[in-house]
Amino acid sequence: MPEPRFLVVRLGSLGDIIHTFPAVAALRESFPQAGIVWLTHPRWGFLVQTSNLASEIWTVETRRLSSLRDVVRRLRQNSWNAGIDYQGLWKSAILPFLGGVPRRIGFSSAAIREFGVPVLYTERVKTSKAHVAEQNGDLSLCAGAQRGTARVSVQIPERDQASVCSVLRAQRLERYVVLSPGGGWRSKCWPAERFGALARKLWESVGLRCVVNAGPGDNDLAAILVGSSGGAAPFVYSGNLGELMALLKGATCVIGGDTGPVHLAAALDTPVVALFGPTDPARNGPYSNAGARSSERENIVLRTSGVRTTHARDSQTHPSMLAITVDEVFDAVCGSIGTAR
Repeated sequence: MPEPRFLVVRLGSLGDIIHTFPAVAALRESFPQAGIVWLTHPRWGFLVQTSNLASEIWTVETRRLSSLRDVVRRLRQNSWNAGIDYQGLWKSAILPFLGGVPRRIGFSSAAIREFGVPVLYTERVKTSKAHVAEQNGDLSLCAGAQRGTARVSVQIPERDQASVCSVLRAQRLERYVVLSPGGGWRSKCWPAERFGALARKLWESVGLRCVVNAGPGDNDLAAILVGSSGGAAPFVYSGNLGELMALLKGATCVIGGDTGPVHLAAALDTPVVALFGPTDPARNGPYSNAGARSSERENIVLRTSGVRTTHARDSQTHPSMLAITVDEVFDAVCGSIGTAR
């Protein structure tokens, strides 16, 4: 009997793909010889590759008609046991539908934000799980996996590890924390000035220097952070995705909001202090390798009580993020790394 062949659809983004890894790992664990083709955006092909979960990685740009046409043709030229849409959007659900995949698995309408998407699935999964990684796991279970999530081992290319080590040596950085002030949309970002004050406090109180992860569009935040840090001299680092992985893996702790680098750090088993406000950490919080940390210290999530969850992409900092103080974050970092104040 031929090995099964699965189509996995998760187009983006960084944090969302990280939260899909445990579910696909469970699929791979249950079907070690299966063909698993992961369909994603070209920007994230490298990230998917580092998980070693997919037999093949196909990329598509959904805003380009020629790219859509090519991938639909390619889908129709292959045989599939099932297509699993872990994203739950029209742009993801339409691909296995147009590609003629006979069995199409996705979420029921209760778990999908875009109205009507489940009409494109042949099987609609109702999930009662809180965290999105475990919700994704329910789709894998529907596809035949023996369990919903499994441990993930993200591999960092040696060239990127060497590049980051060289930079850190030049900066005389052996023990450091990473600050990640960005976050997709600004309402869920902790103020850059407070990150700067935290960098100063960490340097003056416990002698820890900070590295600032400046992703695309974060240069203004990084500049404000550095300007607010006094004499702490945080080092601003911008590298490719593999270099970011190496930077996060070597950190003592990573501090940031509901953002891709924080989720990536958790997947790499680096302790994180996650600052949450408008988004719900019960659903979107750091998820460390299917809940099984190799470290004795757990991730720490800070969120003010009574916050109403919203995914509105506002440009102003949400009041719940302003309620998180520098002292609270400093204490959480000290607790995470086992350092007394």
